[in-house]
Amino acid sequence: MILIDIHTTKYILCSMNTVISVRTDKDVKNAAQQIAQSIGISLSTMINAYLRQVIVTGRIELYAPEKMTPNLEDFISEVEAELKSGKVSDQFNNADDFLVDLKK
Repeated sequence: MILIDIHTTKYILCSMNTVISVRTDKDVKNAAQQIAQSIGISLSTMINAYLRQVIVTGRIELYAPEKMTPNLEDFISEVEAELKSGKVSDQFNNADDFLVDLKK
């Protein structure tokens, strides 16, 4: 959920007189800009809102949801298919037992 007080935002935009220059990856900037635009604000407004949140809470909160890569999704699908088909091996205490099972 995103809460922006329009009255406060207008006041903030009118009273800004400091510029912060930040170096970031072009893809990061473009992705963040698209997110900001999708909720109807500028990237500058989004960054200012985050800076104000840091000031109010006294904490820097970063959240990166776990996202599986396509390779990991494929691997998990393969493992699940093998488990369903019963194509799994036992646990082994030594390499000889493993090799015997492998040859089955």
